[in-house]
Amino acid sequence: MNVVNFTIIGYMHSPYQEKFGIPRQPNLVDVESYIEMIEPYNDLLAFEGIETFSHIWLIWQFHENKNQNDRNEFRPQVRPPRLGGNKKIGIFATRSMYRPSPVGLSVVKIKEVKKIGKAVRLYVTGSDLLNGTPIIDIKPYIQYSDAVIYAESGYAQEEQMRKEIIWAEDAELEAKELLINEKITRQMMTELEQVLSLDPRPAYQNDEQRIYGMKLFHLDIKFKVIKNKIFIVKLVNYNK
Repeated sequence: MNVVNFTIIGYMHSPYQEKFGIPRQPNLVDVESYIEMIEPYNDLLAFEGIETFSHIWLIWQFHENKNQNDRNEFRPQVRPPRLGGNKKIGIFATRSMYRPSPVGLSVVKIKEVKKIGKAVRLYVTGSDLLNGTPIIDIKPYIQYSDAVIYAESGYAQEEQMRKEIIWAEDAELEAKELLINEKITRQMMTELEQVLSLDPRPAYQNDEQRIYGMKLFHLDIKFKVIKNKIFIVKLVNYNK
């Protein structure tokens, strides 16, 4: 088996603390994240000119696939959540994380490059990367060549329908208390609602009595899904 080693140039710092809840595609939620570059790549000269681009490609590594198959045991098909989790399709016709090479590709919007002490941070929005994800490379997004207007997207041609968010009384009181104590911001609440509206559950799960849990920022969010509505039932700050 041929093996290629990649250099890690930085690590993503994002509010997504676990796989559950991460948007299934980039740019579905305007959540801010940043990449902290590591030496010797923490040099502002390496970013000169990037401010003339609105978006960039991130090439990154799936680093926490605890059930990643041994790459010597290639499995040619997986069950995408978009198809309900019960239909197999070829691995190269999906964006599944369980791949021969655990490499991901995402296009995100640039906010700014900032130097903080010795650290160089690249701030972006629209990321779909887990906190701590190793970044392999950064490339500018070229609109005239990268955007294929009439492309066909198979079973993922249309964005999934977003669900209405409803706060249960207790959860709303908990959120107001966190706001008063400056443990969260209104922007964080908006981003939380955006993430939940995409319904992070696998498509094959449809138990209206089940309470699901999701970690975002420093919050543990409990919610239920009933038809096209998501009810936030509890909000806990686990980083007191």
